[in-house]
This record gives sequence, structure tokens and C-alpha cells, in this order.
Amino acid sequence: MMDKILRKVTSTIPANFTFHIFVVRSDGESNESNGDFNLTNFWETLTQAAKATSQEATKLSVAFSKPPLPSKLDSARLAESIQKRLLALSTIYYWFPKSQGITLRKPIREATVQVLDGVVQLLDILLVSPLQSISQEQLMSTGGVWASCDQFDHLPKDNRAAVLDMVASYIAMVKDAREEMEQALSESQDPFSDVLDNDEIDARGNQDTYWSQTDRQLISKCMGLIKAAGACLRKFSNAVHKNGKVDTPENIAQLDDLADSSREISPSVDDLVLSLYPPVDYTAVDQIVSHLNGQIIYISTQMSCHFCLEADMSWVRFLEGAVDHNLQEVKLLSHGSS
Repeated sequence: MMDKILRKVTSTIPANFTFHIFVVRSDGESNESNGDFNLTNFWETLTQAAKATSQEATKLSVAFSKPPLPSKLDSARLAESIQKRLLALSTIYYWFPKSQGITLRKPIREATVQVLDGVVQLLDILLVSPLQSISQEQLMSTGGVWASCDQFDHLPKDNRAAVLDMVASYIAMVKDAREEMEQALSESQDPFSDVLDNDEIDARGNQDTYWSQTDRQLISKCMGLIKAAGACLRKFSNAVHKNGKVDTPENIAQLDDLADSSREISPSVDDLVLSLYPPVDYTAVDQIVSHLNGQIIYISTQMSCHFCLEADMSWVRFLEGAVDHNLQEVKLLSHGSS
């Protein structure tokens, strides 16, 4: 009996709703035709829609948590209500124009998809849960919908804040990679000892498990590049924090450009650290440092943007000099050992 009613709830939601979720997840086109977009009004409407969705999910979960079952009429009303909330939430997401910031649009899209997926998951769990008492899976799924709806209150509210959040995550990842290599260098034993079993270490013997003196000299110069990458991201983050503006589409787009150009720094640093473990791949190191150098220099060329002032020129020139010095040292060592 419960299965039949719940399937009626599910079937009341349009059959193409899964495709609708896919369109939201794949970042469908936003509404760019409305010139009077109001960011404050958007956030108020979006957060209210998320709260309403959370409340409807709670009603649905409670209604099917214990006997007696809701009537067919009540089930249809529940289905219609949750359907309206989901479609309203995704429609409001599409109100957000890309001209307000691609970087900001991404976390809004991800949060919206999490809510949509969470409600679908809750419906799936209700279909298979016994009608005796609320199951642990149902509790967790309902709580997941609550959490995904609550996160809208904590998202960055403009593109400047979104860019700062994103760059902060890149800074943290570069810092982790640098500290990982520093920790490995400080240990006298095999740098792989913490990730291999004793039998695997014994089988490898001493071959390719330790850094030579040349390896360590190369790593030292590479660490200089990694530190420069982190410094570059921190400096630009500080500049955006102090001077970043979202008052014009041009300024918003410049912030997006910084986020895009910063995105590749962390993966390149990770690739560099990986190539430095013994046996050091000198050819790969040479290629990666050239790529990382280009990324750092490209970001530094964005100093002409609105968030970089004339006073920032000194650290930009210093950064470019430090990067070039370390790059030449790395290439000298890598070519001499290849």
C-alpha cells in the first residue's frame, strides 16, 4: 500500500524532472535579458525558496514515517507541493545572470543541484523503507536535505566574495603540497615509508628510494617556485580583498578572469611535487616548472586590473624576478642531470 502511494507521489513529479536536474547541473543558460536584476532581492528570494523546500521535505518525510498513511488526496497534495518548491528553486537559480559572475554562479548551481538530488534521494528511500518507524536512512536523507537547503545562507553573496573563497582554497592546497614536500625532505628515511608496507619497502631495496645531493638541490629550487606560487595567490587575494569591486560587468569579469587563471596553479604544484619523489623525473620537472612559471607570470600580468593599484607594481616586479631566478636554476640543474 505504501509503495503504491509513494509511487503516486513520485509519478506526480514530471517524468522529465531528472533531465531538469541534469540541465541545472550542467549549467544551462541563465536569464540575461532582464536588465533590472537586483542581487539583494535574488538572495532573499532564493533563501526563502530553499527554506520552503526544506519544510516540504520535512512534511513528506513525517507523513510517511509511521501509520496511518496519508490519504490519496493528501499524497497528491504533498507531491504537488514538493514539486512546486523544487521547480521554484531551480527557476530562481536561472534568474542569476552570468554577467553577475561565473565564479559566484558555480556554488549557487552546486547548492541547487544538491537540494534537487537530496529530495530525489529522499523519495527513493521512502519507497523502500518499512512503514513501522522512521529509518536511519530516512533520518540521514532528510537531514541531508536540511543541510543542503541551509547552505544557501552561507554562500558568498557577490562575485568578489566568491573569488576570495576560491582563491583561498587554492592557497590552502598549495600550502599543503609545500608542507608535504618539506616534511618528506626533513626525514632521513625513505620518503615512501609512510605509504608502503614493510614487505613492499624490503622488496624495493635501496634502489630509487632516496634523493641524491643533486636531487635535493633541484628540489630546493622547485620549492622556491612553489613558494612563489603561493605568494602570488596571497598577494592577489589581498588586492581583491582591499580593492575588488562588483559595481560594473567589466570589474566582475576581471575577477572571474583572476579565478580562472588561478585555477591551474594548485594542480601544477601537485604535479611538480609528485615528480620530485624519487626517482626524480628530471624531464617532467623541467616541463612542469615551465608550465607553472607561465601560469604565475600570466596572473602577474593581470596587475592592470581594477583591483591592483600602482603601489602593487613593486611586489609584482619582485615576484616576477624571483620566479625567473628559480626557473633558470631549476632548468640548469634539470638539464645537467637529464
